[in-house]
Amino acid sequence: MKIAVVGSGYVGLVAAACFAEIGHNVICADADVQKITALNQGIIPIHEKFLPELIRRHCGTRLSFTTSTTDAVRASQVIFIAVGTPSMEAGAADLSFVESVARDIARSMNGFKLVVEKSTVPVYTSEWINRAMTLNGASGAQFEVASNPEFLREGTAVTDFLYPDRIVAGCNSQPAAAMMREIYEPLLNGSYYEVPGAIPRPADSAPIPQFIQTNARSAELIKHASNAFLAMKISFINAVANICEMVNADIEGVSRGIGADSRIGSKFLRAGLGYGGSCFPKDVAAFRLVAEECGYDFQLLNEVMRINLDQREAFLRKVRTALWTLKGKRLAVLGLAFKGDTDDIRESPAVAIVQDLLSRECSVMAYDPAAMDRTRAELQHKNLSYVDNPYTAASGADALLILTDWEEFATLDLTRIRSLLRYPIVLDGRNLYMPEAMTAHGLNYYSVGRAATTAQSVNEPALQSLAHYSNNFGAAMNGVPPSTGGEISATTYL
Repeated sequence: MKIAVVGSGYVGLVAAACFAEIGHNVICADADVQKITALNQGIIPIHEKFLPELIRRHCGTRLSFTTSTTDAVRASQVIFIAVGTPSMEAGAADLSFVESVARDIARSMNGFKLVVEKSTVPVYTSEWINRAMTLNGASGAQFEVASNPEFLREGTAVTDFLYPDRIVAGCNSQPAAAMMREIYEPLLNGSYYEVPGAIPRPADSAPIPQFIQTNARSAELIKHASNAFLAMKISFINAVANICEMVNADIEGVSRGIGADSRIGSKFLRAGLGYGGSCFPKDVAAFRLVAEECGYDFQLLNEVMRINLDQREAFLRKVRTALWTLKGKRLAVLGLAFKGDTDDIRESPAVAIVQDLLSRECSVMAYDPAAMDRTRAELQHKNLSYVDNPYTAASGADALLILTDWEEFATLDLTRIRSLLRYPIVLDGRNLYMPEAMTAHGLNYYSVGRAATTAQSVNEPALQSLAHYSNNFGAAMNGVPPSTGGEISATTYL
């Protein structure tokens, strides 16, 4: 089929490349001249596994890029709207870009078009797109609006698209549903998976995706509700991690026990610094506001958001517990992206923590495998330095902080890290290590939902005394008996 994708951000670019990969002729349109020029030169603006390979494979044949939405619309049967819907101050989604595209499509009609929402939008958006197009001269017989939400994770977006659990088609007529099924037929019948050179199948993917046909309003709700539920799982396990620290339990074992229940599942049950990125914070806030506007007080989502923000404060309290005072401390920070395998720093807990540390007059040496350029463009400070590897960051630091779950950070040379640090202190916000491994290498280790451990093998009694004093000081300041090993109060959610 001939497909236009309007928008070349995370969703639009991945969708365009993957539609071309499964056999369609795709035009990706974006008003950003600089970005389109770069894409036509093979320069990929985002860090996403397999995406450069797909764009190189199909650009100039089944995939092209243009700054003209009109040309893309007129050359296509189906138009996917994949522009940004950022949060406004009150939490509502800004739909001005969606409306602008709807106007452009209406003014470019040259035959019947299926217009598909791919952006994350609140319920009723399909009706507003329909209305905007009608007001701008499109006849109701010339188009239909459908909803096809994406369920892509940054870092695995290409494989998520090509090996999905489900494909949701929110269509208000059978002809539109038939067109949506035809678009995804190579995935639904499995023929793509037999093609030589197909992107490798992830180990945990479904053999064949479900095709879920519903109306447009239901599809819009599926997207928001899905993201809100996943965010809730993250906040829930972080709250449980807080209890684990109070009773000296291990959140890793608790998570495995919970996740082994097939009704719950293990995904998104990793305790850490909370969720971030371009989707969960925005979508949870927007869904809460949509519910409020419909007359429902969705208080559960208020708690999900509160726990998530408290998570960062809880980690900072751990840093203060480990170091006593922060002013003048030199800290090594590993990770700036909101999660591993991406360069996205939007709503990143790591960046928020770095900003807080800088406000307390710490000196920060930061390293991230992919996100430093984006962070450098947004965050400059006299006490912030960007370095090119974890070991340079650790050299002479008073403590090492792991803030993003990159695989590289889970395989550090701990002996070397210990020799470089001024004090043997590691604070792991992603639980990448077992406490026993850290103490065996002479490192005092603080993680999430597990008791802090002090290295007994360190041949430096003064440092051991400092760590012991620091732990007891932090506990006493928060009203927790030192014997519990907890360094946060009973009222604090992780």
